[in-house]
Amino acid sequence: MVRERRAARDDRRAREFEAFVAGAGGRLLHAATLLTGEPTGDTEAAERLLTAALARTYARWDRLRGEDPYDHTRRTLAALFAHRGHRYRRPRGGTLARLTPQERLVLVLRLYEGVAEEQTAAALGLPVERVRAICTRAVTAMRSAAARRGTTGARPSAGTPRSAGTPSSGGTSSAAETSSSSGTPPSGGSRSATEATGAEAEAGAGAGAGP
Repeated sequence: MVRERRAARDDRRAREFEAFVAGAGGRLLHAATLLTGEPTGDTEAAERLLTAALARTYARWDRLRGEDPYDHTRRTLAALFAHRGHRYRRPRGGTLARLTPQERLVLVLRLYEGVAEEQTAAALGLPVERVRAICTRAVTAMRSAAARRGTTGARPSAGTPRSAGTPSSGGTSSAAETSSSSGTPPSGGSRSATEATGAEAEAGAGAGAGP
């Protein structure tokens, strides 16, 4: 009887976890790809990083007790990347490859995922002011790169697709729209990190010099 209950519990956990991965895996993989600095067609390192994060989420599945598994996996992904960031310093040709690992991490959390400054600072163990300065510096670098691409006739990257079931509270906006707006997207926003750089640059214009 005990064995049957355990088997039923394991089966339920496996089905719930598979449904979660089916719904949120695409967005999480894109976040991991932005972190590792890889191009879209070559995501081996991002896949390894995400697999490690998902394994930890699965191990704690029964103990999440109402906690959002997406938020838990995102925090785990960020923590693993912060610990292994030195492995991803060499440019790999991805969207954020020109940034340092720390800049990528802050930009992905703040803009791609829409995590508040205070939460980002707490997750990374940094002062809020430092997180703001890092984000502003990274945004400036991305906008400068986008301006250089514009002078050569290259088009900016397209918006990031969002998989079904992934938390989101905002629609996808173009780079032109975000470059003329201000403010920070709400938690779980759907804009790509590249598209959102314009808005965050203006929002953080008074943040001061980098650390």
